[in-house]
Amino acid sequence: MLSFWMALAANIVGMTVLVYVVYFHRHFRRDLALAYIALSMGIFAVTLLLSGSGAGMGLGLGLFGILSIIRLRSDTLTQEEVAYYFVSLAIGLVNGLHPDPAWFAPAVTGGLVLVMFLADHPRFAPRTARQTVTLDAAYPQHEDLTAALEQLLQARVLRTVVLELDLVRELTVVDVRFRTPAGPGRDAPLAADRQEETYRLAGHHRIPQETWS
Repeated sequence: MLSFWMALAANIVGMTVLVYVVYFHRHFRRDLALAYIALSMGIFAVTLLLSGSGAGMGLGLGLFGILSIIRLRSDTLTQEEVAYYFVSLAIGLVNGLHPDPAWFAPAVTGGLVLVMFLADHPRFAPRTARQTVTLDAAYPQHEDLTAALEQLLQARVLRTVVLELDLVRELTVVDVRFRTPAGPGRDAPLAADRQEETYRLAGHHRIPQETWS
């Protein structure tokens, strides 16, 4: 009985810290904050019932997997939000099982919250970002593409993945990962790291080599 009450308290406290202290203050989506809390508490309740009945845990986990797939396909989530989604599911599942000893579930919950706090910390690679960029010119050569992107983004291009190259319509769509140079007002995480934006650049351009921080 002690393990149940400790698991329940760990689920409530852990999800409160994860959602309202860590997630919301970094990503600002109220709808997903509610979804994470509901998901974890729902998983906790269902797992608790399944663990105390004759139903197999395999059946319960299969249902959770189906629900997860449906939820993830119902809305557009960033990779960070998907990570929070699965951690919320794991917290609810671990606490719903409330294995002995009684401290085990709270320890796992605290560890998961700590991992997300550190892994998603704003100071981790704050100047590194990702965008999907549409250029209204065809760039079959990697050097020309990199030069055009660095001129457009005013940043050092780290990696490019060409998604579409249309020589007829003079169009290039590229997934670009880049790092902005250090300087005043450059230390905050870019909005581009949270979403994909489309830009257009006319003509071929070259820029001289520069030394980036």
